[in-house]
Amino acid sequence: MKATVVKHTGSHYLLTRLPGWDLFPAVLRGRIRLKGSSATNPVAVGDLVEFEAENPCSESSPAVITGIMPRRNYIIRRSTNLSRQAHVIAANVDRAFIIVTLDYPEVKLPFLDRLLVTCEVYGVPVTIVLNKVDLYRESHAGMLAAFHEIYEGAGYEVLELSAMTGEGVDGLRERIAGERDGEGVCLFSGVSGVGKSSLIKAIDPSLEPRTGEISDVHLQGKHTTTFYEMYKVGSGGFIIDTPGIRGFGLVDLEKEEIAKYFPEMLRVAQDCRFTPCTHTHEPHCAVKEAVENGIISCDRYSSYLGMLDEETKYR
Repeated sequence: MKATVVKHTGSHYLLTRLPGWDLFPAVLRGRIRLKGSSATNPVAVGDLVEFEAENPCSESSPAVITGIMPRRNYIIRRSTNLSRQAHVIAANVDRAFIIVTLDYPEVKLPFLDRLLVTCEVYGVPVTIVLNKVDLYRESHAGMLAAFHEIYEGAGYEVLELSAMTGEGVDGLRERIAGERDGEGVCLFSGVSGVGKSSLIKAIDPSLEPRTGEISDVHLQGKHTTTFYEMYKVGSGGFIIDTPGIRGFGLVDLEKEEIAKYFPEMLRVAQDCRFTPCTHTHEPHCAVKEAVENGIISCDRYSSYLGMLDEETKYR
């Protein structure tokens, strides 16, 4: 029998047979490892797994996960601490919505760019959601315009909304319901404090994700979501909520490949004089010329250089 993982709490899981929503508990049998994977978690929310179970499943007699079906795609991150361990955030995702705020907490473009590159690498369609826009229209109008210019110029869709006022929430709810005719799985991800859980509750008030406050000391969010969990949205579709992430390292990506996952660099790289070109020191580099001419954002190029340095540092 097969079912989808909808919640992961340590060694215990909740499963359902999507698109149905009849949850039942499960545990792992022995030590399951994915072939070729270095991730610390062999099973992630969104995975389609094989299981064995007595009928009906109960807390006293949970199903036993015996295998993992091949993933259509997934999103994986490497810890930025010394352990450098890799962790799969979610699997079999139809679209990732990366939630950001311009301020309170301040958007960290290198973090956002690492997450975008990872989505490109593993084939996950991505949309950037700019939350709390009701706070920025007047006080941060210049930053708001610049953010759109950077990321829409790179080729990404940027949605403006406010979970607090409800602006743009109806449109996002329709987008989620439109993924695979209401059976698609969407990921919400971002740093702590950007309002992921509040946004989920605004989309479907019947859901009860935990929400928290911003720390006045560091202007960062506090972790309120502690487990990876999928929710069924009443209007259609499913959302995977994730704990806030404060560091995002790339996994299994050679530094020579990184530029291929910046869409705006890929568009001009064929005009570079040398192949391959690292877009750092080579003469007649089309990417560097595009940066100098304002066609490619200096901030995005700086993120790219940072990724090259990171890949060199940890090899």
